[in-house]
Amino acid sequence: MPDPGPAEPGRPDPLDVPDPLDVPDPLDVLQHALGHRFGDRDRLAAAMVHRSYCAEHPAAVPNERLEFLGDAVLGLAVTDHIYRRHPELPEGELAKLRAGVVNAEVLAELAVEVGLGPTLVLGRGEDASGGREKPSILADAMEAVIAAVYLDAGWAVASALVLRLLADRIEAGSAGPGGGDFKTRLQEYATRAFDQLPRYQIRSEGPDHSKQFFAVVTIGGEIRGHGQGRSKKQAEQAAARAAWAALERDAGAP
Repeated sequence: MPDPGPAEPGRPDPLDVPDPLDVPDPLDVLQHALGHRFGDRDRLAAAMVHRSYCAEHPAAVPNERLEFLGDAVLGLAVTDHIYRRHPELPEGELAKLRAGVVNAEVLAELAVEVGLGPTLVLGRGEDASGGREKPSILADAMEAVIAAVYLDAGWAVASALVLRLLADRIEAGSAGPGGGDFKTRLQEYATRAFDQLPRYQIRSEGPDHSKQFFAVVTIGGEIRGHGQGRSKKQAEQAAARAAWAALERDAGAP
């Protein structure tokens, strides 16, 4: 076969064009991030369909019924877990703990962490306006995914998924105000001990469907900790945790 030679200016080199067969299937990527291989992939696909797509394709079914079911599965999984795990907490504290992890903001963060955005099926207008990054759309779709797992594999698997995704947040919430929130703890200590606020620098690597974020936290111009995660917030918390641990060792941070 003759050498095709260099590409013409302004045209891609044919040797650099990715083979379509090498492009990962978004649903497979999402299944991997969730840690659940669906017996029926159509359930997961159904969870991705936003109503804006249905407005343009009347035969399509939106994920709103799945969202409704997922909200119930999520709420019960968390409620059952914290009820059993924290017998010392009164009803009011249990309600606060549940509200701190079962809300739209946290669900949107989880959706970003598992790379749900690229898999959404949106109408053209919604897609063009940044719908893949809208917290409300991401949160609703995350609930729909939880429902899809429940329908596909049952309560035990769905509950385990919820608790795996929310484990760190539940732990932080049960520690009390600021107890597991290392960003807050570090900020309070830095203000008191150094009269400085921590500053975070963030960079990211990888494609949108599996992006990793890396954070560096400095106090007074000195690097105090590094961290990484599937979202900016997660990376910052990891960096703050590392900084807090270093300060405890070096300066006895309370």
